[in-house]
Amino acid sequence: MSCFMCKGNLEDKLTNFIADLGNCIIIVKDVPSQVCSQCGEVSYSNDVALQLEKIINKTKSTLTEITVVRYSNVA
Repeated sequence: MSCFMCKGNLEDKLTNFIADLGNCIIIVKDVPSQVCSQCGEVSYSNDVALQLEKIINKTKSTLTEITVVRYSNVA
């Protein structure tokens, strides 16, 4: 598979996903991702994107300014 931005090669890696919701920041660590070896663009499979959406929706109701979760612990 190739990068949709620059057509470089994609490598499977674990990355961190950050969502800034204004009133809080959610950091999801060790997210399975595809990272372009040429430009560094990060992309996610449909399943991972859906899981990230679930994680964000579940944790955004917490009353903390910053929440850090590990992807594998909530997946």
